[in-house]
Amino acid sequence: MSRKILVLCAALLCALPVAAQTDKAGCADHPLFPTRMPGYSIQNCKVEEYGVFDFGMAPREKLSVEGKYTFITYAIADRSQEPSPLAVVRNYESAIQKAGGTIVASDPKRRVNGKIVKDGREIWVQVEKGNGTIWLRIVEKVAMAQYIVADAAALGGDLAAAGHAALYGIYFDTGASEVKSESEPALAEVAKLLGQDSGLTLLVVGHTDMVGQLDANLALSRARAEAVVQALVSRHGIAAARLAGHGVGPLAPVAANDTEEGRARNRRVELVKR
Repeated sequence: MSRKILVLCAALLCALPVAAQTDKAGCADHPLFPTRMPGYSIQNCKVEEYGVFDFGMAPREKLSVEGKYTFITYAIADRSQEPSPLAVVRNYESAIQKAGGTIVASDPKRRVNGKIVKDGREIWVQVEKGNGTIWLRIVEKVAMAQYIVADAAALGGDLAAAGHAALYGIYFDTGASEVKSESEPALAEVAKLLGQDSGLTLLVVGHTDMVGQLDANLALSRARAEAVVQALVSRHGIAAARLAGHGVGPLAPVAANDTEEGRARNRRVELVKR
């Protein structure tokens, strides 16, 4: 099949009978992209119920998206039939658009990033062309199921011992400062802590990872901290004078920013005893 034809058949990607290909056991195409470029089989796959991936948005700019993470590696057996990077990018651009999505960033020599809003869910896609391979990464944004939230006693113990306490379990959409409803269990524990000690006053400090511009992260971290303060005041009746929101952006990491796990730990809210 010529490269010109590969580009022209981009409606939903060119489909070949899956039975004629040998995929790794337990792997399958993602439902959003049920067909694939011809001649490719699935070499490897990984699904994390809650993961994070940094989508390249522009030179030196990335956007971290958290949620259900799917990573599929396609490999072609006959390299003489390998499509060009442009053919792969254009095919997946069309497939993303046919699924109702928009193209966020595109490099015709290598990759395409897209965003799809489907059934009220935000889904991010990156397709990258390698040598003999195609890497497909999909993150379906969901709030992490929070099984462990520090209770008032644990928060109080950290404040007494170290003067500050990390408050995981506070959720925001990427790049946004509105406190999500899933944060309520953690907010309730902070309110309980303040209710147990009427003399306790706190700084609420927002932290981000290192992705993006410093000034933007500083502003975002402060806005998030102030949103937490407002939530405690408006939803739990805490006196505003007992709380103050501040943001330090990425300036006080608790883990290395060169791994996804480390960046996830650095995105947090902390309570500091005054």
